[in-house]
Amino acid sequence: MERSKIRELIGFYENELTNNILSFWLPRCIDHENGGYFNCFTNDGSKLISRDKYTWSQGRFVWMFSKLAMMDCGTFTSKQRCDFLDIARKGKEFLEKHSLIGENDWRCVFLMDETGKHKYVDGYKELDMSIYADCFVIAAFGKYAEAANDSGSYQFCKKLYISSIDRINSGKFNTLPYPLSSNYRTHGIPMIFLNVTKEIYGAAEKFDKEFCAELKNNLGCFMEDILGNFVDQNNVIHEIIIDTNQFFDNILGQHANPGHTIEDMWFMMDAVDILDKPRLDKAQYIYKIAAITKKAFEIGWDVEHGGLLHFCNVKGGKPVGNSEGIEDQPMYRQLIDSWGNKLWWVHSEALYTTLLCYERTGDKEFLNLYKKVFDYTYETFPNLDREIREWIQIMQRNGKPQDKIVALPGKDPYHIVRNYILIIELLYKMLDAE
Repeated sequence: MERSKIRELIGFYENELTNNILSFWLPRCIDHENGGYFNCFTNDGSKLISRDKYTWSQGRFVWMFSKLAMMDCGTFTSKQRCDFLDIARKGKEFLEKHSLIGENDWRCVFLMDETGKHKYVDGYKELDMSIYADCFVIAAFGKYAEAANDSGSYQFCKKLYISSIDRINSGKFNTLPYPLSSNYRTHGIPMIFLNVTKEIYGAAEKFDKEFCAELKNNLGCFMEDILGNFVDQNNVIHEIIIDTNQFFDNILGQHANPGHTIEDMWFMMDAVDILDKPRLDKAQYIYKIAAITKKAFEIGWDVEHGGLLHFCNVKGGKPVGNSEGIEDQPMYRQLIDSWGNKLWWVHSEALYTTLLCYERTGDKEFLNLYKKVFDYTYETFPNLDREIREWIQIMQRNGKPQDKIVALPGKDPYHIVRNYILIIELLYKMLDAE
């Protein structure tokens, strides 16, 4: 890629990050009275519909502002970075005070009111309804510890991480908003722990070098679990397998989540960078990652309307297969009702992953995929209302907005901001390499 084009893209993404995304969230997301953040806005961003706080999103905000504070490539001034760190600190303190089930009970609640009081989700009798919430708090405290040089935050992060690993190993955990029978395994668990382990590794290098060896071992195990159990002979990741690590022949077992696959591939690139593998082995892993990424586009791209499908069959197109006996599984209803949705996070992840694969392999097919995603993304998701500007996050298959929630009832800037940061950092790296 020519230097002039790289510089052009840096300017584009810095402008998008500051003037179209952060300008929406700051200062309106900050709860100055109670701490933490508000994000339960309507899809178009026009109205705050709840002041409840989901631990999942609170952790994401802390990670996001901590990472913004660490950007040293010139996008932000020192004053701005200090302000980001202060915003992150206030969210970190809110989670430190309220997110755990109880004192020395290293499990995170799923939902709180605006003051941090724990709330039960309608229809459930447990407070720790999603280990994904724990994961985002781990990532938040790990990143804040790095950014603020705060060993106390690292210790909080480590204790929660160890507790979460223990629960994964014992099978005693929940996965709201998409609970799944214990007869199945979902790709989302090793996938998110691959990323979370990398996040705590960054802090452990600073505060706890002895723990790094265990974290490297975990990274390798999560990566090999995905590649060995979830990836089929055609380089397709099956989103769900049975508990004995086998593929199975119904609609749950024969579906893929292109967005998850594409996101996971840059997680794997991060893991390969950390793991102590010979150069040849690393090249083989990068080749495999590239092949899986290409296959996700092959089966997941909507040839009729453009964009990446929310869910697809492992051979492409609409999810199909036998549904006998699984009609009560929440994921079954998701596949039937939402497979054709076009989601903001899928496309922001695809922008970064394709550019990263191009940078790592030099394969121009990834540059072409990046351009295709770029064109679809910026024709579809940015809000045309210049008073709002932040992306409309959920679209119908034809690219028209819809008033619908995905996972949690609110807007969430995490994927956009995270990928903008990573893209900007990658582009500066590419510029330096030229």
